[in-house]
Amino acid sequence: MPEPSRTHLVLIPSYNTGERLFSTVAAARAQWNPVWVVIDGSTDGTGERLQQLAAADPGLRVWQLPQNQGKGAAVLRGLEAAREAGFTHALAMDSDGQHPAELIPAFMQASLARPDTLVLGRPIFDASAPRARVWGRKLSNGWTHIETLWAGVGDSLYGFRIYPVNALIDVMRSQPWMRRFDFDTEAVVRLVWNGVKPINVDAPVKYLSAAEGGVSHFNYVRDNLLLSWMHARLMGEFLLRLPSLVMKRLRGLPPFQP
Repeated sequence: MPEPSRTHLVLIPSYNTGERLFSTVAAARAQWNPVWVVIDGSTDGTGERLQQLAAADPGLRVWQLPQNQGKGAAVLRGLEAAREAGFTHALAMDSDGQHPAELIPAFMQASLARPDTLVLGRPIFDASAPRARVWGRKLSNGWTHIETLWAGVGDSLYGFRIYPVNALIDVMRSQPWMRRFDFDTEAVVRLVWNGVKPINVDAPVKYLSAAEGGVSHFNYVRDNLLLSWMHARLMGEFLLRLPSLVMKRLRGLPPFQP
């Protein structure tokens, strides 16, 4: 197993992912130490089983939220625990097997080389990707490019990424949003607004079928409405921030620095 890091950890939020959670955690542990999991009110028994595994593995820690609060809320719980333990960065990855655990070391190295940045996974899709999700992602990314004044965000929705812990906690504690499906995109936009430069690393994404153990809680109506409301809010705030962002871009200040 890898030697434990004192600065960077892997953080996995999970809600009713079933057996897929255990293969995801095992794959992450093979690549990094430590790995932390936040069970977001799951009712499938995975939290209790993972706690048993953690009792025999000092590189694995598990938190269980009493009820489902959303991905962003689960990540925030893990970030706050990480800050208390002295960690500076967290690589967030989904528990459903879509994200490439084998790239964890490469992402960590990119973050260690530039710890002031936000390391974003830039997804490479295969034939398993639903066409509607791919086109919806392009639309959301288009809005994100505008909201960040083309600061270099390769993809705003891919959840395989490394966050500076303190910066993201400050962003999330400053407003009530970013607790559910709006988390990934709004986190990127607000961190960029706060001067955190995004850098992009290509990474494959695989949409697993039900037969392969894939689990998805995405609701096309509910979550697309949430994203639409999120971009409406962000665009309104972007207009207020536009003069400052333009000045930063012209002067090459964060997040527009090389």
